Amino acid sequence: MKKIQMVDLQSQYAKIKNDVDPSIEEVMNTATFINGPKVHEFQKNLENYLDVKHVIPCANGTDALQIAMMGLGLKPGDEVITADFTFAATVEVIALLQLTPVLVDVDPVTFNIDVNAIKNAITPKTKAIVPVHLFGLVANMDEIMELAQERNLYVIEDNAQAIGANYTHKDGSKSKAGTIGHVASTSFFPSKNLGCYGDGGAIFTNDDNLAHTIRGIVNHGMYERYHHDVVGVNSRLDSIQAAVLDAKLPHLDTYNSARRNAARKYSEAFKDHPKITIPTGKDVCKGICDTCDCHVFHQYTLNLKNVDRDALVSHLQANNIPCGVYYPIPLHKQKAYKDEHYNEADFTVTNQLVQSVISLPMHTELEDDQIDYITNRVLEFINNNA
Repeated sequence: MKKIQMVDLQSQYAKIKNDVDPSIEEVMNTATFINGPKVHEFQKNLENYLDVKHVIPCANGTDALQIAMMGLGLKPGDEVITADFTFAATVEVIALLQLTPVLVDVDPVTFNIDVNAIKNAITPKTKAIVPVHLFGLVANMDEIMELAQERNLYVIEDNAQAIGANYTHKDGSKSKAGTIGHVASTSFFPSKNLGCYGDGGAIFTNDDNLAHTIRGIVNHGMYERYHHDVVGVNSRLDSIQAAVLDAKLPHLDTYNSARRNAARKYSEAFKDHPKITIPTGKDVCKGICDTCDCHVFHQYTLNLKNVDRDALVSHLQANNIPCGVYYPIPLHKQKAYKDEHYNEADFTVTNQLVQSVISLPMHTELEDDQIDYITNRVLEFINNNA
């Protein structure tokens, strides 16, 4: 059995080396390292893949989220509602822009932002909602968009973990994650479903005027050299990273299928266990169906009941199995984002999840014997520590 890794980028690269290397070499031979042809090629190819009008590449996923908010013209003091159970980057950029983050609880099944909690948190100062498509599953976008339209709010999708996932609307039509809200951000961090070999990110929108504004923001506010029309930042996807991403993009659906197949095998081993809740697709799903496309399993995360989660982490590590706890501390309890107005009773799901979730190795190169070994060690611990 190969060494088990949380993410196995070396094995993935070995399979696509003949695609990646010539793409990088093209950049090296032309020395077009910033805003070169490869950046524009990748941008167009990703627009076609997502069926979105505008992809604006940038330096990383955190910048992407910040620039999306800058493009909407949000002002200091404006309230932005987002999920308490997510990575800090989502709320970090809200605070950096001197906006007011408003954290709310998540759904106990999907772990995505709770629409009823959003409704209860809206005030006259609320200007935007940031749903996070956590672990690869798209949030309840139909209800979020309906609510946003009713209350005249912007929707900024944090799509760092769900690129390639499909969302099925109430009318049966489908949209790619990141193309439903007013604007969206994504990350191309190496471990993402579509990852480069360094930092990278992008903003998506179907709004022509917003896209124009954002294109200026990412390049020091310039549309013409040395003419600064808006306040901007320096956030550009370099050509080498674009070359890697353009080589990997044709493999994205295959990668997501491999993740779903691994998730099915995990779930088959854990199904019906009284102490383990396995991840599913949408809240109406009972499992990962054969045609499942709503979840791309950036993470495979178990929710444990009456199990010493931290002891299980130690047990897996002792057996050379990496694992993760995403996330061990709610954002509303983080020193940087504490607010006396928060009520612990409003975070019952998040406060439970941080004590009970564990994420197992998940990537495109997982092999059956590795999954068998991982699941056996998990079950061994849980069944022997009743």
